[in-house]
Amino acid sequence: MTRKLPPAIPAATIILLRDRPGALPEIPMIGRGAHLSFAASRMVFPGGRVDPDDHSFAGRPELLVEGPAIDPDDLAHRITAIRETIEEIGLAPGLVGLDDADRLAAIRAALHGGDPLSAIVERHGLRIDPHGIHPFARWRPDHELSRRFDTRFYIARAPDLGEARADGSESSHLVWATAEQHLANRALIFPTIRNLERIGQAEDFDCAVALAGRYPIDMVTPWIETRAGEHFLCIPDTLGYPVTAAPLAEVDRDSDPNNPLITLNPG
Repeated sequence: MTRKLPPAIPAATIILLRDRPGALPEIPMIGRGAHLSFAASRMVFPGGRVDPDDHSFAGRPELLVEGPAIDPDDLAHRITAIRETIEEIGLAPGLVGLDDADRLAAIRAALHGGDPLSAIVERHGLRIDPHGIHPFARWRPDHELSRRFDTRFYIARAPDLGEARADGSESSHLVWATAEQHLANRALIFPTIRNLERIGQAEDFDCAVALAGRYPIDMVTPWIETRAGEHFLCIPDTLGYPVTAAPLAEVDRDSDPNNPLITLNPG
C-alpha cells in the first residue's frame, strides 16, 4: 500500500533581475548558513514559507495597488516573496511609496523583530504592488521527504533603493552575478540549477517577463527514470527549461545520501 504523503509546505521564492546596458542581467543569490539543518551552505534565491499574515495581507485591498485580479492564494505567495526578500537581503520589490533607505532598514529590522508585514506597511503609509511580481514556475516533489515544499517561483525587477546584504543568520553571504556565472557554482540544488538555466535565456528583465508568459505555471514534479542503464532525475520538457534531465549520480543529495529530492526546498 502506498503511504499517503503529508501536505507540502506552501513557500515562495523570487528571482530578482538587475538590467545592465550591453550585458546580461545580474541576479542576487544568498548562501544559506552552514549551521542550518536544511540545504546548509547552498546558494539559493531569497524565499521561504508562507505565513498566516501573508494571507491576511492579501485580503486587505487598502494596502494593495489596484490592478487586474489575482487569485488570492497566488497573491499571498507574492506577498511572501516580497516579505522574504526584505528579510533576507534588504531589498523591497513591489513596495510602493518607499523612498528612503533608512526607512527600508527599519522595515527590515521590524520584520526580524517579528512584526507582521501588513502592520509595518500600514504603519509606514505604504502599499504593495503585486503586479510587478511575475509568476515563473512552481515546483513540488511528490516523494516521501523529511520536509516537502510546494514552492512558487516569481521574477521581479531588482529595486534601485537599498543595498542588498545577507542577514548574517539564515544567509551568510550574497552574490550578484549573471545566471551563467551562478551556474558555475557547485553549491546549487537541482531546482535552482534548472531555473537559472531557464532565466538565463532572457537578455533583460522584459525578456524574462515575456519568457515567463509563454508557458503555463504547471506543477513541476521531478521523477526518476532509467535511460540506457543510467538513472536520471527528470522534469517536463514542455515548460521552457533547456535542460530537463540530470544523471542521478550528479544530483546534490544534501543531508540524506539516499534521497536526491531532499533539497527541493524554497530557492
